[in-house]
Amino acid sequence: MRAARPDTFLDTTGAGTLAVPPARSATRPSTSLAAVTPVLATLAALAVVAATGLSRRSGLPEAVEPLAYGFFLDRYPLFAFALVYGIARLVAVAAGPGPASIPRRAAFCALGIVVLGLAGLYPTFGGAVLRGGFATGSMAFLNGTPLWLAYGMGAGVAAALFGGTVGVFAVAANRGLRPRLARLWPAALAFLALWFGAAVLGLARGLGFGPWPARAMTPAEAGLAAGLLVLAALPHAALRGRRDPR
Repeated sequence: MRAARPDTFLDTTGAGTLAVPPARSATRPSTSLAAVTPVLATLAALAVVAATGLSRRSGLPEAVEPLAYGFFLDRYPLFAFALVYGIARLVAVAAGPGPASIPRRAAFCALGIVVLGLAGLYPTFGGAVLRGGFATGSMAFLNGTPLWLAYGMGAGVAAALFGGTVGVFAVAANRGLRPRLARLWPAALAFLALWFGAAVLGLARGLGFGPWPARAMTPAEAGLAAGLLVLAALPHAALRGRRDPR
């Protein structure tokens, strides 16, 4: 019978800084903060817009003024705050715990923000994200698809374009680069959450959100927008807070 090694007890229970439970518990607050921060940033942006009365009537810089007009802004105005959510998500991932070096975090976070901005704002507001979703839903409806299903298809395409952009650069900024099958299930759930969010935000006009940015938001419209933004973002934020795959 082999004699027990003197450090058997330490191997079993852990000692000093090698113990696993403290390390795990220290990670959870950081993960939760990274999940909540984008929602808070989105609401903060909404509060600033509502408090300052920002609208087309405001004195906008010449370079920004074209973004305040267009079909997609009039039809899907809350997408402006969805872009804030995506940018804040990239920043939260880059600043959070992960294996990446500081130069890698900074470079891919900045690049991701630029690409997301182009996907959502070029050549005008809505970019490829809303144009892709609208074209998909419109063509499906014109080909005889029921309106509710065509709307869902369009929302799904928009969510895929938006979530794909944010997800790729989040991984590049501060996640392990080796492909892992374990990431597929969380990624699928995240897509479904963003799909739900896109469908909610697309209903803003029909639910009574006013003509912003044609004029400043009223307090009631700002409250409705806040509720819709929280409802749209909550499933995705909850998934990211529960488990943020490395």
